[in-house]
Amino acid sequence: MNIDTYKSGFVAIIGRPNVGKSTFLNTVVGKKIAIMSDKPQTTRNRILGIVTTDEMQIAFTDTPGIHKPTTELQRRMVNASYDATKGVDCVIFMTTPVKSVLKGDEIILENLKKTKVPVFLVINKVDQLKRFNDIDLTINLYKDLYPFQGIFPISVIENKNMDMLLNEIKRALPFGPQFYPEDMLSDHPERFLISELIREKILDSTKQEVPHSIAVVVDSMKECEDNPDYTDIYATIYVERDSQKRIIIGHNGDLIKNVKLKSINDIKRLIGKKVHLDLWVKVKKDWKDRPSDLRVLGYSNDNF
Repeated sequence: MNIDTYKSGFVAIIGRPNVGKSTFLNTVVGKKIAIMSDKPQTTRNRILGIVTTDEMQIAFTDTPGIHKPTTELQRRMVNASYDATKGVDCVIFMTTPVKSVLKGDEIILENLKKTKVPVFLVINKVDQLKRFNDIDLTINLYKDLYPFQGIFPISVIENKNMDMLLNEIKRALPFGPQFYPEDMLSDHPERFLISELIREKILDSTKQEVPHSIAVVVDSMKECEDNPDYTDIYATIYVERDSQKRIIIGHNGDLIKNVKLKSINDIKRLIGKKVHLDLWVKVKKDWKDRPSDLRVLGYSNDNF
């Protein structure tokens, strides 16, 4: 590696919920490190994804979708998103094709005016348009709202214009060394990634208020004493109400059994070993508004 020609730096991905930030991160990294769901506010923590090639290393930060907070947890999520734009080399502001400027996007762009680094407008999900030229409407609506470094209509699902965007980001990065080992894909420990995979399966299996009221903590993770080919994992699912606990368990335990089976498959792919997984469900009343509970469940200000 020649540091005189090697590019390296940090890129924050910011936007409202459900524009495809986590899907983008997983795609560029080449491995699932951020969970995905059609539920708003799926991403709660900043997730670092590292892309390393012979020519560059980019550390992307996926952030919680910016929304109007109604709980202490949501307030910390929004603050984490804006904090992620500090100290980076450039920012991806991601949105989707729209027929009028969304208020949430206006608020984000107003806050981004404080940043001094290049900001790219990335319009994801163009595959949902009837005609690709329809993207011109969104471009014309947004291009005068902010002095963007570049504008990129993309489709993560169809891998459309992704290479063009990455090449332009590379051009904006400074010359420098690798900050992370070349085989490192994320800075989060396995326990965090496992807890997120379990939470994702619950998001997929529940609706209404339940998805926003759950937290997952991996209590123990160790090699099985009787069979070293297996890893024993014990995790607790926290909810806010007894009624939510009943929903998570399901009729005759059907829902939690389904969550367990689906989680095991993803965890095996993540750690490369067979898994024994035990799940417990406990009630922590109103944990999303209690700073002491947020700290215990991994949502302290330092953990974001």
